[in-house]
Amino acid sequence: MASWVLSDCGLRPLPKVSPFPKLTPRLRHSLPLGFSAKRADLNSKVCRVVSVGRGGLRDWKLRVSAPLDLKVVSFDEREIEGEKFDPAAPPPFKLADIRAAIPKHCWVKDPWKSMSYVVRDVVVVFGLAAAAAYVNNWLVWPLYWAAQGTMFWALFVLGHDCGHGSFSNNAKLNSVVGHLLHSSILVPYHGWRISHRTHHQNHGHVENDESWHPLSENIYRSLDNATRKLRFTLPFPMFAFPFYLWSRSPGKKGSHFHPEGDLFVPTEKKDAITSTLCWTAMAALLVGLSWVMGPLQLLKLYGVPYCIFVMWLDLVTYLHHHGHEDKLPWYRGKEWSYLRGGLTTVDRDYGIFNNIHHDIGTHVIHHLFPQIPHYNLIEATEAAKPLLRKYYREPKKSGPIPFHLLDSLLVSMRRDHYVSDSGDIVYYQTDPALRGDSRD
Repeated sequence: MASWVLSDCGLRPLPKVSPFPKLTPRLRHSLPLGFSAKRADLNSKVCRVVSVGRGGLRDWKLRVSAPLDLKVVSFDEREIEGEKFDPAAPPPFKLADIRAAIPKHCWVKDPWKSMSYVVRDVVVVFGLAAAAAYVNNWLVWPLYWAAQGTMFWALFVLGHDCGHGSFSNNAKLNSVVGHLLHSSILVPYHGWRISHRTHHQNHGHVENDESWHPLSENIYRSLDNATRKLRFTLPFPMFAFPFYLWSRSPGKKGSHFHPEGDLFVPTEKKDAITSTLCWTAMAALLVGLSWVMGPLQLLKLYGVPYCIFVMWLDLVTYLHHHGHEDKLPWYRGKEWSYLRGGLTTVDRDYGIFNNIHHDIGTHVIHHLFPQIPHYNLIEATEAAKPLLRKYYREPKKSGPIPFHLLDSLLVSMRRDHYVSDSGDIVYYQTDPALRGDSRD
């Protein structure tokens, strides 16, 4: 027989009809994860209860005086019935709580394991290039371009881990590997590392964020029509990265190459010079190769894959922060915090590419804790999800090829144009003229 009843009405004993066992810790631990006893309104008509006894858990309904239309709220619901979840609401947990939920071994950086991924990717890159050059058939070249462009993107992600220090605990090793990987695909390692660090430290802040941050309405209106069209009309935004490296985003000054620019503080100028020299050496090597093998062959082997890589980078980085089914908030002033900004990041499923590009789609935990190596991100995310609850948005499952993400990209480009000049919590607004209609 059941001795106690947990219900929306609270914790209460059943009528005494037989001796009652106590609610022991063992019985308490048998309750479902997320189970809670909630106080019901005294006017309720039907209460859903669960009894605990020798027979385990039982579902009951007790009649109390209440309106007939009262609905039972499932135990794992975050919001009160009739209230929609507000993603801008301060979360009921702290960054330290998320950190504590992640297993300790997820933080361990294994340089040998990290290097094994570098060796794997470099071998594939050179193998693809050698095979394509040997076959040299126009039926093969498009397949090569897609595959090699994806591998360039994989190299970038490993260099990105070096920039975060999640590659290893050795700063020199991170710098050497990061320069080799990023310079090979024409990315200034330190320049991008520093701007990306700014992005992580200020994500979700309208003015201080660095990568794909929203334009205020005032800046948006100051752009000429051609610039607006290029920024929000596909495929042009998918080729933005090289221009961003040279001149950053609208409203920001400086360059990833110029040590005197606004992007760097005086102590970082030497780093900027080093990376710019490495970038220049790679550019010179490509010019030399064009003389040796001819510009057309170099274009086929390197130029087109580089363009595919840029498209990958812009697509992935944009969709990590845009294109969710529900509009997500951006912050200013006292409403912004590192945690609230990071929680507006979106995970994505890239199908067969998840492993190829080192699970970069597992992005929420990466944004909150960029020190975690990429090979531990999935486990860390699974450990944190029960705590994050609705602040974590489960990614839509992908087929082998993530074609579903194209729809998210198209919808976002049509609706996410600027945010208000004022307000500490703002959402993207749509320019009807840019969209081609008169709707808000």
